[in-house]
Amino acid sequence: MEHNKTRELTQIGVIGTGSYLPLREVGNAEVGTPAGVDDEWIVRKTGIRSRRWADPGEATSDLAVKAGHAALEWSGISATDLSFVVVATSTPDSPQPPTATAVAERIGATTDTAAFDLNAVCSGFVFALSMTQRALSAAGGGYALVVGADVYSRILDPADRRTVVLFGDGAGAAVLGPVPHGQGVRATRLSSSGAHRDLIRVPAGGSRVPASEATLASGEHYFRMDGRGVRDFVGEHVPPAVRAFLKETGVAEADVTHLVPHQANGHMIEDFAQDLGLATALVHTTVHEYGNTGAASIPITLDTAVRSGDVQSGDTVLLTGFGGGMATGFALMRW
Repeated sequence: MEHNKTRELTQIGVIGTGSYLPLREVGNAEVGTPAGVDDEWIVRKTGIRSRRWADPGEATSDLAVKAGHAALEWSGISATDLSFVVVATSTPDSPQPPTATAVAERIGATTDTAAFDLNAVCSGFVFALSMTQRALSAAGGGYALVVGADVYSRILDPADRRTVVLFGDGAGAAVLGPVPHGQGVRATRLSSSGAHRDLIRVPAGGSRVPASEATLASGEHYFRMDGRGVRDFVGEHVPPAVRAFLKETGVAEADVTHLVPHQANGHMIEDFAQDLGLATALVHTTVHEYGNTGAASIPITLDTAVRSGDVQSGDTVLLTGFGGGMATGFALMRW
């Protein structure tokens, strides 16, 4: 478990956001029929009415590049000014090389830019945001592009109603850089519970269980999730951790203006927000139209909130990520 307050000497914050969703809209009938469920069941269980899936020729880097371009344009920063390009993903283009290297090259970053991937599953964007913010602050400034991007449609079992109805594809991005005193990332908190790592997994395809004809035949390359176990873990562990995080940072619950949670499940978000007790915070959601987009869900939702005009200068924004690992990540920002 980690806790970090930003150094006052060099305040780092989000200076631009962007996102990209594939054009292909996938309704509940398309995902529900092979899994043996209908629209009513999906909406009742998840609140999700549609999601976007990448076309066959689209990979994670393609989505990340488009979100990155949008964030850079919003920030007014050139790709040649970036010290880091970090892609948070659990569905990279390939095991090697890092997807971030393709993104960095295609957006026009220089060879002086460090590009790498980070995998903390659905908490990945907050992990990448935290670590990159710390690096820039320690360096006394500079700029970074942090992207959350996933193409889950490639690893879903069409017959598994517990997962196939939940996930969509997408990418969200943020440009980090120096901001005026009093603004920016105020604190972050990262944690993982390896004892619960089997709640969310892709069993085969790594060094433990290499891909083979047998693993393909048994569907071990598909994404698997113990939905009830995940919900129980989040309900038990995450709200108390968020309250402790706010207490440590000296921020009252009533002072949180915006809550941007991981878009795991529409009904789960409602319960989570209620358990947190942030009565005055505006809870932002995109899950109903985009589904759970993994590491992209928080930055997509943040970008939507920023571009809608809901987030204003001086607002306090709380990001809360949770997912495989079981990894949790929180970030508190003054806009």
